[in-house]
Amino acid sequence: MEATQVPKEQEFEEERRISSGAAPPGAPLLDNKDLKKVVQKTAATFAPRASVASKNPAVPGTVLYTVFEVQGYASMLLGGALSFNLIFPSNEPDIWRLMGMWSIWMFTIPSLRARDCSKNEKEALNYLFLLIPLLNVVIPFFWKSFAIVWSADTIAFFGMYAWKMRWLQKVEME
Repeated sequence: MEATQVPKEQEFEEERRISSGAAPPGAPLLDNKDLKKVVQKTAATFAPRASVASKNPAVPGTVLYTVFEVQGYASMLLGGALSFNLIFPSNEPDIWRLMGMWSIWMFTIPSLRARDCSKNEKEALNYLFLLIPLLNVVIPFFWKSFAIVWSADTIAFFGMYAWKMRWLQKVEME
């Protein structure tokens, strides 16, 4: 059997790719595990945990847990009302509509992250913490509407929860 010769150019390119840490051709840039690490690290950088090792007092069934949950969803609804110009109506873009557009990122996600929640929910909130600012910056280039941005954030919120919490998976019958 004769071994196939690899052209020098291909060999050099492969060495360069390996030494630079680049993925081989056709491989995904980030696999799911790497993406999860990046998201978790970034979210922890910008929304860190307590500096002292202590158990989260906002566990399910406590008043604090309920306060954070109500605060999170109420801020989402209030943000929608502001974005849709239902509260403090104005014909001009103003701070109230801007606050409504950003309410999910500023209030809902931090409130829900503050609770002691499942690993999947925390992961969904970490992804949303990074995704929503992207949506809020990119969408206005195409549509100049606070209501559309808030609606996209809400769709992303429930879509991420559906994906990470596996709401849409079929339940297996035993």
